[in-house]
Amino acid sequence: MIGIIVVAAGSGARLGAGQPKAFVELRGVPILERALANVFGSIEPAQVVVVAPASHLAAARSISARAAGAASGSVSVVVGGATRQDSVANGLAALDDSVEVVLVHDAARALTPSALFDRVTRAVVASGTGIIPSLPVADTIKRVAGTAVLETVDRSALVHVQTPQGFPRAALAAAYAQASQEFTDDAALFSSAGHTVQVVEGEARAFKITTPWDLARAENVLGITSSIRTGVGIDVHAYDAAQPLWLGGLYWPDEVGLAGHSDGDALCHAICDALLSAAGLGDIGGRFGTDDPRFAGAHGDVFLGETVALVSGAGWTVGNVAVQLIAKHPRLGARRTELESHLTSLVGAPVSVSATTSDGLGFTGRAEGVAVIATALVQRTA
Repeated sequence: MIGIIVVAAGSGARLGAGQPKAFVELRGVPILERALANVFGSIEPAQVVVVAPASHLAAARSISARAAGAASGSVSVVVGGATRQDSVANGLAALDDSVEVVLVHDAARALTPSALFDRVTRAVVASGTGIIPSLPVADTIKRVAGTAVLETVDRSALVHVQTPQGFPRAALAAAYAQASQEFTDDAALFSSAGHTVQVVEGEARAFKITTPWDLARAENVLGITSSIRTGVGIDVHAYDAAQPLWLGGLYWPDEVGLAGHSDGDALCHAICDALLSAAGLGDIGGRFGTDDPRFAGAHGDVFLGETVALVSGAGWTVGNVAVQLIAKHPRLGARRTELESHLTSLVGAPVSVSATTSDGLGFTGRAEGVAVIATALVQRTA
């Protein structure tokens, strides 16, 4: 069985709201309630333990019951300790004996998608190790002494760490029992006991609400007026007889290829542009520019995977995609079903594919290249 400890006992002094942070409202709903809604949205049934300040136990119980709904019997509230580490220890002590995997989550990461809880749980079960979600560091990192810059730190081996952090219950409990100092997170405590910790991909929405700016950011994320948006993408590539043809993520033998910095897969590229457009994330050139060596020669499925992750991280799910090829060749008919099935698996939503010609007009009519138009529909996950 899974146990999820939701830590909501902090004072929230840096938020400056005059009450514990987990009970501050975020678009009219307490931060704790928004966090629990995502906890209860995960696939695996779990025992949930909320750790709250002694002054707010009644409020925490009311919020927890409301968030759990029909599953209210699976959630309990316990009082927090003097430190975060003490609070987690109190949560551990409240778990049933049947719990074998424990996730520890900060209520302040109120917008964490439910899918991240499932991702961490699966990784703990599969590996038997500690698992923490992480995101790569985008900023340049400097080591300083006072105001003096000493050196630039290689960020390639650095990550931002998030919650929920997951662990085998027995090993985590033993690590807590022998801990003799305070650690900044549960993974550090777990590692100090000699256990292995691995990372899985985190989520952009799992940011921590600490300051008034963070609260405003969360309000803005939730304040998008429309829950459904559409986007359009267009891509054009010239034929290149020296290249193999990759189209829609599939290899087309005995066909003339397309020129490009990557594999020239105009179908995949147009879909990426449509998805980025719908989610308000710019375009494929801005996200995966030709000056980025990581994408030189990359196949279309690489771009689609990166794009879907960006869209998901921004709080959107893909509803469907429609894409049309305008070209003299290749002819899609014989492989349309295969093409749609493959693209649907890459996007994680239905993709329909059609084709036409331009009746001899323009560069497509002269068989100089192909043009592709794609439309995408996305909708808010929260």
